[in-house]
This record gives sequence, C-alpha cells and structure tokens, in this order.
Amino acid sequence: MSVSTTKIIVLIIGIALSSLVTISCSSSTSSEKSVATEKQPVDYINPIIGAITYGKKTKDAHGFGKTFPGAATPFGLVQLSPDTVSDGDNGSGYSYEHPTIEGFSFTHMSGVGWFGDLGNFLVTPTTGKLQTNRGVSDDPESGYRSRFTHDTEVTKAGYYAVTLDDYKVKAELTAAPRAGIIRFTYPKQDSSRVQIDLSRRVGGTSTEQYIKVENENTISGWMKCPPEGGGWGAGAGNADYMVYFYCQFSKPLKDYGFWNAATPDVPRKMRFIRKDDYQLAIKDAEIIRGKRELQGKHIGFFTNFSTTEGEEVLVKSGVSFVSVEGAKENLEHDIKHWDFDKTKEEARNLWNNAIKDVVVSGGTADEKTIFYTSLYHTMIDPRTFSDVNGNYIGADKKVHQTKDFTYRTIFSGWDVFRSQFPLQTIINPTLVNDEINSLLQMAELSGNNYLPRWEMLNSYSGCMLGNPAVSVIVDAYEKGIRNYDIEKAFEFSKNTVDHTGNGELGYSHNHISKTLEYAYSDWALATMAKSLGKDAIADEYFKKSKNYKNIWNDEVNWFRAKDSTGKWLEWKGKTVHGQGCIESNPFQQGWFVPHDIDGLKKLMGGEEAFKNELISFFEKTPEDFLWNNYYNHPNEPVHHVPFMLNEAGVPYLTQKITRQICNDAYGTDAYGLCGNEDVGQLSAWYVLTSIGIHPIAPGDNKYQISSPVFNKIEINLDANYYKGKTFTIIANNNSKDNIYIQSIKLNDKPLQRYWISHQEITQGGVLELEMGPEPLMNTNK
Repeated sequence: MSVSTTKIIVLIIGIALSSLVTISCSSSTSSEKSVATEKQPVDYINPIIGAITYGKKTKDAHGFGKTFPGAATPFGLVQLSPDTVSDGDNGSGYSYEHPTIEGFSFTHMSGVGWFGDLGNFLVTPTTGKLQTNRGVSDDPESGYRSRFTHDTEVTKAGYYAVTLDDYKVKAELTAAPRAGIIRFTYPKQDSSRVQIDLSRRVGGTSTEQYIKVENENTISGWMKCPPEGGGWGAGAGNADYMVYFYCQFSKPLKDYGFWNAATPDVPRKMRFIRKDDYQLAIKDAEIIRGKRELQGKHIGFFTNFSTTEGEEVLVKSGVSFVSVEGAKENLEHDIKHWDFDKTKEEARNLWNNAIKDVVVSGGTADEKTIFYTSLYHTMIDPRTFSDVNGNYIGADKKVHQTKDFTYRTIFSGWDVFRSQFPLQTIINPTLVNDEINSLLQMAELSGNNYLPRWEMLNSYSGCMLGNPAVSVIVDAYEKGIRNYDIEKAFEFSKNTVDHTGNGELGYSHNHISKTLEYAYSDWALATMAKSLGKDAIADEYFKKSKNYKNIWNDEVNWFRAKDSTGKWLEWKGKTVHGQGCIESNPFQQGWFVPHDIDGLKKLMGGEEAFKNELISFFEKTPEDFLWNNYYNHPNEPVHHVPFMLNEAGVPYLTQKITRQICNDAYGTDAYGLCGNEDVGQLSAWYVLTSIGIHPIAPGDNKYQISSPVFNKIEINLDANYYKGKTFTIIANNNSKDNIYIQSIKLNDKPLQRYWISHQEITQGGVLELEMGPEPLMNTNK
C-alpha cells in the first residue's frame, strides 16, 4: 500500500469518526434540549385566565372571573399585580378590557363578587411632569395612569410584565410569600420617577397614611383602612385593617418629596371620592420637599432621577398587617438581595412544588392549562396573615403570636365549602388545619364565640348566608384532620348554628335559600356530635336538619318561601329569581338538600319524579353555561347538582354533563371563567371534576365518581395525615368520544357504586375506569 493511499484511508476514517462524534453530540444536544424544553406543570399556569370583570360577553350583573393576573406565591401574604381600576364591583382591581393601568399594588383579592378591597401601596413608574391623581380609565392624560397593550403583557406563575406605553417603561413583577420586588426598565430621560399612592384602595380609600424616609434607599410607613373608607362591600363588609410597608429602592433617594391633598370633608367611600371636586383636590395636591416624614389623609411619595436608555431601577417592599418592624423582617427574610431573577425563580419553584402532588396525563395542552391554572387559583386563599415571626393581629385588634400554625385570612365561606375545602382536605390537609385554627381564634378573640360566615382580615362581613365554617370543620373532622381544639371547634360550631339558623319557626321566614342552607349545617353539626358521642345533641340536630320540608309547597310542587305567620309568599314560577332566594331562583336553590336526598325524592313524588325533574333542569341550560335560569354554573348553589344524577340512577348523565361543563364553561383566556372565581371555588370545582370525583354533601366523606377529563391522575398524599402514599385514577380508553364509564375497579376489585370515600382515597391505591362511547344504563349507586 502506498503512502498516499494510506493517508487517504486515514482521512476517510477520520472523517467518518468525526461524523459519528458529530451525530452523537447532535443527538445528545437534541435530547438535552428536549428535556430542557419539556413543559413542567408550572409552565401550564396562566394567571390571565379569569382576569376580567365585565366585558363584551357580559350577560349579567355579576360579570366574569375577577381574578388578578399578577405575581403571588402559594397562599402568600403579598399579591403584586397591575391595577386598571379602583372603582365599583371590580374586586381584583384589574380587568382585561380596560385600556390603562394605574400602577402596581402589593395586595389583591381573587375573584370576589362584591365591591373589592386591598390594592394597597400602589407603585407607578412615570416620566415627565408629576401628576398626583390617578385619573380615569378612558382619559389617561387626566392622571398618572398609562395606556398599555396586551401584546406586551406576560403572565406566568409568580411573574408579570407589561410596558406602560405613555412612559415607555417596562415593568416586571415577582413576589415572595411576604414581600414583592419590581424591576422597571426606563428610557433615556432626565425626569424619570417612581411614585407611590398611599391612599389607594380598591373600592374606596385609606383614610389616613404615614410615611418616613429611613435612609437614602428606604421608606416605611402605614395606611389605615377602616369601613369609613369604603373597601369591602363599599364599607358594608366592615373590613378594618392597617397595612405596613418597609420599602427599598435600588437608586438612592436624592430628589424626593411628598404630596398632600386637602380633600373635601366628605365620607371617604368611592361614591364620594369619585366626584369632580374631590379629584380636583387630589390633582392640585400640595408638593412638599425637604421633609423626611409626613402624616395625612391623602398623601403620596415620589423620587425623581435621570435614566439612561434601558436603565433598570428596582423597588422592593415587605408588607405586614402588624407593624413596620414586621414588614421589615418580612422583607429581610424573603428578599434580602437585589436579584430580581432569583426571586422570580424562587416564586416559580414554590408554585411547582405546591402543585407537584397532583399530576395529570393525557388531555390536550389547553386542558392542562385550564387544570393547572385552576389548581393555582385554589392556592391563593386562605392566604397567610401572620408575619414570618408568627405575629398577627387578632379579632380583638391586639397582636398575637402563633408558632404551631399559620394564621390565615379571606374565607369566602358560602362559596368554598362546596369544592375548595373538600379539594384541600385531599391535597393540603395542613392548610385546612390552619384555617380551622384561624376561625377558632377569630371566634374566641372577637368575643362572639361563633364562627364567621365570610371572613376578611378579621371582619365578620356577614356576606352571603348559611353556616359554611361549620361545614368546613365537620368535613375536616370526619376525614381525620384534627390538629385543633376539637371540643372548642364543636362548641363554636353549635353556637354558630344556634346563632344563625331556622329558629323556633323551623324555617327562615321569607327565605328558601336560608332555610335549606341552615338545614344542611344542622345536619353537619349533628354528624360531628354523633362522632363525638354526643348522642342527644346529634338526635336534636338531625331532626332540625329535616326542617327543609317545612317550606315544601304541594300547590306548586316545589320549595316556596313563607312569612313568619306561615303565609306563603307570592309564587311567580320556579325560574324567576328572588322569591326568597339569594343569587338564585327556586329551581336552582331547591336542589340544595345534599344531606337528605332520599327525603327530597319523597317530597318530589319518588325516584322517577326526582330523576325527571333533574333532567329537565339541565335541558334548557345554554351551551355556553353563562348566567341563566337553569343549571347556572357561574354561581355556587348548583355546583353539586350534576352529581345528583348519580343518585337518580342515571350516572351516565353525570358523566355526560360534567364533561360538557369542563369543556364549555372553562377556557384559556381572560374569559376562561364563566363566573366569579369566588376565591378558588369555581376552579376547585374544575380540579375535582376533571379528575373524576366531587362531593355532594361535604361531611359525609363521599366523593361522587364521574368521567375524568384526563387519562391518568396521580395524587401524592401527605404522610403526616394519610397512610396511603399515592392515589391514582386511571381512565382506560378515554377520549372526547369515550366519555362514559363502562366499569369501575378499586384496587383491582369491582366497585359496584358511583362514589368513593375519603378514606378509600387516602389509604392509597388505584381507581380504574374503563371508558366507552355508549352510556351504561346502570342504576347502582
């Protein structure tokens, strides 16, 4: 062989080997990219879902989801989010169809259907001339608000970004449990600014504020928010709180000042402060320089500076409802650095960790987006109210400290006892314990010795009806969640149903809704009494739980309100709202006898009549599931009704209808919630139903089985509460067409019923469903 030939062979071998290496490396890199880009559950979360109050598609007075799109952490104290509006029934402070943004505040409510609250400590980046009032949405020049477009919005778990077009400033928000940090990116500008409106409050105003410049990078202070300033329910919700802040700037405070508005001497509620003379006083506020602290009734703060193109200025703040010291400690614990991206990543990891115990497989990308965003929305409230050191303000307005649980707030009782808390008993039992301990503390420290119905920041708001805290306590106790004073829990529960119940009449006069809801809470109390061996009390309240029968009227063959003398009220038909019903009509509210379905069947004339009436209830429900007079998914009274079809001997209809609701009542954009989110309830309904289970009567430990959206669901159980490690639901042969259950197995054994107990779930195991395209006419229950 010649030398030249040898060289050629060596060259060929070298090229071949090089190619193999290249192919191998390319394959490896491709694989690594695939792993790196594979979506994790947290990546499906999109907080823009439901973030609209009213819009073009609005069909009723209640609007849509009313969630906020900004940054939060699971059950955190801080929710750092954009604000487009302070006025009216816009509880989250943001609505997708508004064209301008006021700024970014550190506290928000999620999905409430009343005049909202919070929205405190509003931070806005501006340039040019200083303006001291917010202005109105459709006239941004009237104040410091700015236009924006959704094209620049980014909404992720723990992160929000947008560009304020009028100032050409990019704003990025992220949050820690008790603090938040904002990164503003400015244009080249000699008159750049950060300004903070201390009076701002959703649904009203804070009535007094204080601010102090601590050093060249730090301000601190507080805002006082009593009912006189509006807020929750325009003041009717009795929200009374103080917000403390400890805020730092990455750019030194060299040219700073305050504004102080001499507002008219009128009540501070929204209907007064929106008037021209009030707004003009804010616009003409006195500008104060050369002072280091200020206290007043309507004050703000600003710091001026020049910026180069693309210069970043960061603002971070701790928040506390206890003290400035608490806010400082919260900030130093949560964000003691200036690394925005580090906090952003930590927030993402907190969410990934929070939702990792429920993993779904199968389903479309849109369905996973709806599912994980729904799971996200169920983990906003009940939020942390205590500081990192355990301090919290109790219902007695004094400082207390907890070491063995987190004190929590915002308990939207009438909504969340139905789906939200039953869900949390499976996936977050510690949270349920926290909430029960918090409710018990509130009952005791308030001196009331009974439980709040709709609690917000220690307020007994009295919103809505029923005794939902009793349901939550009893449901938890019956499921073995018991890390609280059980005797006190029972005592306060009994006091609650005695305080607000059907009384000596055996019904609530002029009310269908109250009569039925109170009958259920009597049953719940009786259930707990029986478990505690309090047989006499159990017998008494089981008897009271039948009082729903006292307003059944044979003449109209339905529930009908009557006055205190026993006279029936005028009857306008089952589908006419009012008539003793709250946010519902008699047809909708009349199904709320979850604790005694057999008794309800007898009233209606038996199994067949019950089944036919149920079927008729769904026949006229619109396909979009927006507000209507039949199955009205946007509101809570009917959320259990699809599962009653299991009890009517037609489980295939439960399967068909729940799949329709999951498919048509939820979506992936701002309109993705067909009604108010109601602090996790609407989303919790989806989470439970899409995995194939949902209760009818919290407290009986039963989840009705329906058709899962997903092919496989794995739930990792909390070892501190449950001995089972994992509970898995498998839907074999599941698809858009194969929505009907053909057979059920629990741990490889046939299950001849369409429900499963909480204990069967938490012992761990596998629920296996065979799915098919045709209904199985099986009447087993």
